Amino acid sequence: MNFKETPFDGLWIVDTKKIIDERGVFFRTYCEDSFSKIKWEGKFVQQNISINYKKGTFRGLHFQKSPFEEEKLVRCVVGSVLDIVVDLRKNSSTYLKHFEIELSSDNCLGLFIPKGFAHGFVVLSKLARVSYKVDNYYNPSSEEGLNYNDPELNIDWKIEEKEIIINSKDCNYSDFNSKIFFK
Repeated sequence: MNFKETPFDGLWIVDTKKIIDERGVFFRTYCEDSFSKIKWEGKFVQQNISINYKKGTFRGLHFQKSPFEEEKLVRCVVGSVLDIVVDLRKNSSTYLKHFEIELSSDNCLGLFIPKGFAHGFVVLSKLARVSYKVDNYYNPSSEEGLNYNDPELNIDWKIEEKEIIINSKDCNYSDFNSKIFFK
């Protein structure tokens, strides 16, 4: 596993060595020893799969408030998604900036997201399965989110707004309005 730094402190692109032959592709999705390269000493306690049946499906921008913040390792194992994170760490040099990356079954990339980020994605293919490991247990009372279309965040989701398929929960998150979620 190779870790590529991003301009965001603690946010890493995880690239893997792929073994390709006539049968297909094999690669490691997680290796505790490899994560020591970025000095991560956490432990994943839960793994989730999101199956998305239509291009334009949107999920996010979610995060967990203290004390249930999460670090995540996200991969798209079928299809492709535009994955976006927003830095909500008040003391960060990248506060309120976002980072985007296409994750797909073709590029086999992962994204390691530290605590203090909102996370979301939009499906770019006809079908997408997204897998993510988290280091904390889900707590419904700590769940929060941001409006995906907040003008202050200025995120280009790379598809027309009329094509976005969003549920009522994700659609009803408010704009950021200077809330401080993380220090």
